[in-house]
Amino acid sequence: MQNKGLVRLFAILFGLVSIYQLSFTFKANQIENEAEEIAINKISDTEDDYRAKRSQEEANYLQEIATDTVFNLGVAKFTYNEVKSKAMNLGLDLKGGINVILQVSVKDILKGLSNNTNDPVFNKALEDATELQKNSQNTYLEDFFVAFDAIKGDTKLASPDIFYTKQLDGEIDGSMSDDEVKSIIETKIDESIVSAFEVLRKRIDEFGVTSPNIQRLGTSGRILVELPGVKDVERATSLLQSTAQLEFWDAYKGESFYQFIDQANNVLKDLVEDETAVAEVEPQDEEDATDAQIDDLLGDAETDSTAVATQNNPLGNLIKGLGYPGGPILAQFSIQDKDKVLEYLNMPEVRALLPAERRYTKFAFGKPEKGSEVVGLYALAGNRENTPQLSGAVVVDARNEFGPTGKPEVSMQMNAKGAKIWEEMTGNAYANQSQIAIVLDNVVYSAPGVTTGPIAGGNSSISGSFTLNEAIDLANVLRAGKLPASADIIQSEVVGPSLGKEAIESGTTSFMIALVLVLVWMILYYGKAGGFADIAMLLNILLIFGILSGLGAVLTLPGIAGIVLTIGMSVDANVLIFERIREELTKGKGQKEAVDDGFSNALSSILDANITTGLTALILFIFGTGPIKGFATTLLIGIGTSLFTAIFITRLSIDWYSNKGGKLLFATGVTKNLFRNINIEFLKKRKVAYIISAAFILVSLISLFTNSLDQGVDFVGGRTYQVRFAQDVSASEITDLLSQPDVFNSADAKTFGESNQLKITTKFKVNETGAEADEAIRQTLYNALQPYLEGVTYEDFINEASEKTVGLMKYYKVSPTIADDIKQASFWAILGSLIVVFLYILFRFKKWQYSLGAVVAVFHDVLIVLGVFSLTYKFMPFSMEIDQAFIAAILTVIGYSLNDTVVVFDRIREFFNEHTNWKFEKVVNTSLSSTLSRTLNTSLTTLVVLLAIFIFGGDSIRGFMFALIVGVIVGTYSSLFIATPIMYDTVQKLEDKKKKKE
Repeated sequence: MQNKGLVRLFAILFGLVSIYQLSFTFKANQIENEAEEIAINKISDTEDDYRAKRSQEEANYLQEIATDTVFNLGVAKFTYNEVKSKAMNLGLDLKGGINVILQVSVKDILKGLSNNTNDPVFNKALEDATELQKNSQNTYLEDFFVAFDAIKGDTKLASPDIFYTKQLDGEIDGSMSDDEVKSIIETKIDESIVSAFEVLRKRIDEFGVTSPNIQRLGTSGRILVELPGVKDVERATSLLQSTAQLEFWDAYKGESFYQFIDQANNVLKDLVEDETAVAEVEPQDEEDATDAQIDDLLGDAETDSTAVATQNNPLGNLIKGLGYPGGPILAQFSIQDKDKVLEYLNMPEVRALLPAERRYTKFAFGKPEKGSEVVGLYALAGNRENTPQLSGAVVVDARNEFGPTGKPEVSMQMNAKGAKIWEEMTGNAYANQSQIAIVLDNVVYSAPGVTTGPIAGGNSSISGSFTLNEAIDLANVLRAGKLPASADIIQSEVVGPSLGKEAIESGTTSFMIALVLVLVWMILYYGKAGGFADIAMLLNILLIFGILSGLGAVLTLPGIAGIVLTIGMSVDANVLIFERIREELTKGKGQKEAVDDGFSNALSSILDANITTGLTALILFIFGTGPIKGFATTLLIGIGTSLFTAIFITRLSIDWYSNKGGKLLFATGVTKNLFRNINIEFLKKRKVAYIISAAFILVSLISLFTNSLDQGVDFVGGRTYQVRFAQDVSASEITDLLSQPDVFNSADAKTFGESNQLKITTKFKVNETGAEADEAIRQTLYNALQPYLEGVTYEDFINEASEKTVGLMKYYKVSPTIADDIKQASFWAILGSLIVVFLYILFRFKKWQYSLGAVVAVFHDVLIVLGVFSLTYKFMPFSMEIDQAFIAAILTVIGYSLNDTVVVFDRIREFFNEHTNWKFEKVVNTSLSSTLSRTLNTSLTTLVVLLAIFIFGGDSIRGFMFALIVGVIVGTYSSLFIATPIMYDTVQKLEDKKKKKE
């Protein structure tokens, strides 16, 4: 090998750089552990909301030292921010946190651009586009244009009733064609999505999460947000979805609407049936006054307070109390009755009762006090356009602070225009002794009065029943701006930090066990040469982690699996080299010559095998998301470092030892003659192999058509909850319980790992993607499971405590819309990999028969893996769902199968050129026999690695590993008995045709 000095220097520098990069990870972990300890010591777990306070304390400490020097390497000093930016990022499954895909509502943006028009054609096109989206791969805007063109008639997009509005005046005029308008609308939609992206990015920056990731996904209006390590998931999801519509409205005095409430109640008696039955109760003293007030309000007091109320009072029976005199609250209602009350009050017959000067009154509920079951109703001074007197757009800065009473508030600074309007509003409120309602996303947060006269300068504060985190988040949202449209979470994964810790432990354990087994195996099989391969392998691992850290890549649990799998692949390269050296030694060559020829002859096979695997990993990287992309990233890096260490570092070590006079046998006493002088006539057994494979494929197809597959929510949509209990539970019992009509109607619970842990999947309200629906379903789940949770409160059930051992550990949601997209992307990923590999093998071997044999073998392997999953998923003690991870496994199986096949094909090509007088059948049989040692050695080593991960790597990755184990076994078989025989038969058939023509 030439340039040994350069290679040695490069290897040393590469290793030192990797150690340098990894040092930042160790230092960052040390500092963050110190921050956690400080927070724990400062905030007692007996304090209210102690988890949120500890989280805030950690963030404050890290913020304080952000620009302090915390790491001194002698030649350079680094602040905490610099250390953190250089540290390796842990993924969601290792650190806990949340991963969501947000769908910015293009429908809302279109409505806004049209100034919320009532044009029937426009609105019908919106409805049709929404329906088309259910089975379409187009963007919403594309489907809207399709729907509009289908029904437009004489209506134009440039109509004054649609897009020729004041907002778009100057960009769109009435003479424009639909195609011209479409181009402008496309630009406007893109600008709005970019705006949403920037708003979300600013909010996340303010939120203080370390190593966040936010990406725009194509032109679909989807935005990927990954927040590893976030502990308050509810707070994070609320922050991401909040449109932050801050508004300031003049509020009426509640008592001025008492007559209206009485009249509304009387009108409703004829419109709706009374749904409220008041049970006979013994009234409490403190309730008497409120009951009397309500009776006076409605004018129908009962003489016997213990009698059952029989009057039909649709609205009156919902009232739980009244507001204070002179205040803005009309009445108080149960939180669960809010929607019904607003429905009643917004009925045309009821609104007709309002005086002319109040006909545009806007009714809104307040924010309930913590722990309260009632909420106040406000009446706001509305107008024809239903727009507030002042909007949050005038706010230029906002800060959370503590008010005079010590409660959290949000102070605001308005721009000049806002300050002027604010001065007028506060002046009127002072003169009329009324209130100004501060409304956020249609909820009245507070309605303070003005006691000191008009407020000039635009400075003011929002007070209310805020927690500290709510005040911080509201200030953050006001500073960052509002989303241009609503953003629904259409796919989300939530992993608790305790589950992340377990994943790190199991991942580290599986990694170390696999590594030790491989290191020992190489020495047992190849003796001292195996020791040199081990040195190269350890350097390989160092380089992988160093590159991951240097690139800022995210390490995930599948990523660890990718690294461990890379260990098996680096073994494969060394095995190829050592087997070729052994062959040269058998021919009687000296050690130096045998090493030279062995490395030279193995190079072609190594490159072809790794390139084919690399191509499938590249496709996986392009089509994969989240942890799957992490798996592909580590696999791609591992392929590169494995090639470098096997070809150069192993060679350096062997040459160094040889030059010192050391003798290498590349075997031990036990393995010296193992697989030597084998001459198996594989082709004579191909018909038997065809029959066996056909039988397996037939059984697989029958099972796939009759038993189907256990499709995960990735492909069908739905919600999955991983719940851990204090004691063992019956999966079938929980399935029956959750499938009751009053729970989810349909659900599936499976034991996931230990018997006290279940994976619960349901499609209940699958099309509802809002945060309210998520919360309601989770509350329903908790209520149903309460008998099995042994006193665990709802807060403890959903919290993200790092020490959590019982409750909701992980949550995953996929809407049907994105599920279709994932399914289609998976299909194209597999098809794309087959096409790319077919073309590569055709390019390398110059005959389509080689490509055909390889692709047929891959189809064979994929069908059998699918068949095994279809046959066994109902009784296996671990999850065998078909999801994105399974597709990653299939693509990895494709890569591995091709790896084996290409090595055999490479030897056939070599023997074909060397032994021109041999029959093709002899060339094929001899090639298969000569590579058998390498095939079995690599397969067994890889299986040992995969089994280590399967047994010790954690529940979440077990199905993924099982697919790989089946794939390796089937792939090894197919490379010997399917791929090569198919290639041989097609070549022979072509040769026979040529002979007949001659």
